[in-house]
Amino acid sequence: MSVRVGKKYAVYLPRRVVETLDIREGDKLILIVKGESLVLRKVEDFFEASLRSPKKLKMSFEEAEKASLETQRELLGA
Repeated sequence: MSVRVGKKYAVYLPRRVVETLDIREGDKLILIVKGESLVLRKVEDFFEASLRSPKKLKMSFEEAEKASLETQRELLGA
């Protein structure tokens, strides 16, 4: 698959690539130069990824908040 470089060196991604990778306007991409090649990699949002990942702990929000406050008291001596 090839693309052309446009004005101000803009490179437009083919629709098939955008749809396959679920790239949306405003998404951040990492550009890596490897020798004579360019690699674009989608930056995954940490919070979105954490919502999709399987949960390992069975803890309610209230339990997590309580544990967090206890740890803060221990570390800060409050």
